[in-house]
Amino acid sequence: MRNIKYWSCRFLFGLGFVTLFAGSVFSQTNEEMRAEIMLKTPGNPAKSYILRIGNTDKDNNFRYLPDKDIPLEITGKTKTLGNSVYYRITLTAREDVFFNFKQSVAAGQAEHENCKFLMPGFWYRHNLRSPEEAPSFHTSDSWLVREDRLSSPLTGIFDESTGRYYTVLRNDDIDTVSYTAIHHGEVILSGESDLGFTGFENIHDKAWMSFGFPHREIPKTYIRKLTLAPPVVAFAGLKKGETKILNWIVNSGHASGFSDFVAQVWNYSFSHFKPMPVELDYSVKTVKETLANFFIESYVETEDLNYFSGIHLRTDDCSDMGGAEVGFIGRVLLNAFFALEYAHETDNPGLKQIAENVLKSYLEKGFTDSGFFRESINYHTDEEPDVYSIRRQSEGVYAILKYLDFERKQGRKHLEWEKRIRKLLDNFLRLQNADGSFPRKFKNDFELVDATGGSTPSATVPLVMASKYFNDKEYLESAEKSGEYLENELISRSDYFSSTLDANCEDKEASLYASTAMYYLALASKGRKHDHYVALAKEASFFALSWYYMWDVPFTRGQMLGDIGLKTRGWGNVSVENNHIDVFIFEFADVLNYLAEETSEPAFNEFAEVINTSMLQLLPYPGHMCGIARTGYYPEVVQHTNWDYGKNGKGFYNDIFAPGWTVASLWEMLTPGAAERFMLD
Repeated sequence: MRNIKYWSCRFLFGLGFVTLFAGSVFSQTNEEMRAEIMLKTPGNPAKSYILRIGNTDKDNNFRYLPDKDIPLEITGKTKTLGNSVYYRITLTAREDVFFNFKQSVAAGQAEHENCKFLMPGFWYRHNLRSPEEAPSFHTSDSWLVREDRLSSPLTGIFDESTGRYYTVLRNDDIDTVSYTAIHHGEVILSGESDLGFTGFENIHDKAWMSFGFPHREIPKTYIRKLTLAPPVVAFAGLKKGETKILNWIVNSGHASGFSDFVAQVWNYSFSHFKPMPVELDYSVKTVKETLANFFIESYVETEDLNYFSGIHLRTDDCSDMGGAEVGFIGRVLLNAFFALEYAHETDNPGLKQIAENVLKSYLEKGFTDSGFFRESINYHTDEEPDVYSIRRQSEGVYAILKYLDFERKQGRKHLEWEKRIRKLLDNFLRLQNADGSFPRKFKNDFELVDATGGSTPSATVPLVMASKYFNDKEYLESAEKSGEYLENELISRSDYFSSTLDANCEDKEASLYASTAMYYLALASKGRKHDHYVALAKEASFFALSWYYMWDVPFTRGQMLGDIGLKTRGWGNVSVENNHIDVFIFEFADVLNYLAEETSEPAFNEFAEVINTSMLQLLPYPGHMCGIARTGYYPEVVQHTNWDYGKNGKGFYNDIFAPGWTVASLWEMLTPGAAERFMLD
């Protein structure tokens, strides 16, 4: 108990407050706390004022003292609970003012160069996997961002030299956001807003957490893919006599490494926000009936391949754009399997024929002379790239193995399909490197185009499945070898990257695929090996979970997503480059439910239910089209913050989308337990 009291005392002292401990009063210090207020008169540059911390009273109340007279009174109060210090800051206007408040707190005595940083769903370590055109240390070692970029409005700093970490979390309801006419420079908000900012800064080579209200983004604001723009500082208005109260929590702890740090922060955030499932007005049966319309309306026949038109569509008409893609954003073969399975369940011969037509065309004409899937074709432009990816190939194999397993359980075998898949799997074995990794991209003659191994876990899953379906240990040995690479290079290094094929950066899908890969290896194993894979799946899952929103970001009136009531909790940000949310889930909910039982993590079950309900909110059906032209064409590129993929921005979709993968993702989510049935039946 003495040590706990001592740490609490030292922590408050380090923040620059007078506090009482054992009858003694510590002297004031501002060395580990800084604050400033910016005031703006319309049409004039803002002025910045340094705030000194005044003496605190016995109840831990204090005043912020400006270096010059200003028309604001700013007071503070702190409360300590365990390793957390709660800040309550009150600003009262003596005259009408427009302000921006900032406070900075040192991460102990941590040297900036020894630290790794976390802003969940946006920033991991130093973001050095990202190009310099995206937020990263390539551009600056100090970043402040608006809170709605983050899956939790939190900044964390982990000191690798000591294992000590610090976080700051916004502790207010963030329910409103104001429209701003411009997104750079000094901007006066048009109305009420709760949205603040958070981040980290290098101040005299020490690591500091900085936070404040309203939002500011420094040194750059990220407005669209690979486009950094000038910084922005927003100003909120207070009328004479009005008061604004702001709350944050500064927390500290110890972690064994960055991975443990991410896990602890996720659990801390989950306990704080307590996200609940979203109430829906429709059943799983209704959702599948609605999504199935995509299979029917998107079906296209050609003299070559038959496919579901699900990539590069316009949201305002959803017309066929000629794109047939095996995996990634198209998922033609997985959709064909789901359509076939659903046709059997509902006794729908027309849908069954569509699914079989797609599968038959790919069996006959969907492979290269080397045995790879013709993974991406545009029939309107006659383009067929000669570069292939381990991800799309893997997703194609995964889909066909599900199809073959389904058919075998119905008493039907497809020997030609089995032959094709074995040939493709042999290609996988040829591509696999000595360290167990698979190259990200390659050509039909096996020439490597991108040798990086970030997409390796996408290959692990079908290899495990193939070992079961074909009863072939060679495939399992290859999968286990890839698992060693994942453990050594991704999971143990907390370095999940380059799974999203249209980006080169830290991304959600790499960690999600890694956890799913370990889940499949665990299903294929027993004893200590099984337990080891479970532990690795859990470790990777915390990183995947960190991309998913704990809270509901605000939208203003006129932003469609807010007008139709979207709740963002349970949706996942995509990557550092692609800063929007989407419904990428596939089997991850099953992974979470499995790990909840295997590792006694009930929060995994609970958050999986949040995901399962929340991701169905934008289901387009008559009277509830959610800005999409056709029933069942589920949207993607859901733009929830000041960022756009090319069009429209916060509160809207990009004008181009790919329902091929969104339908497949949600359909898989709505088919729980499929992996265990495949592997264990």
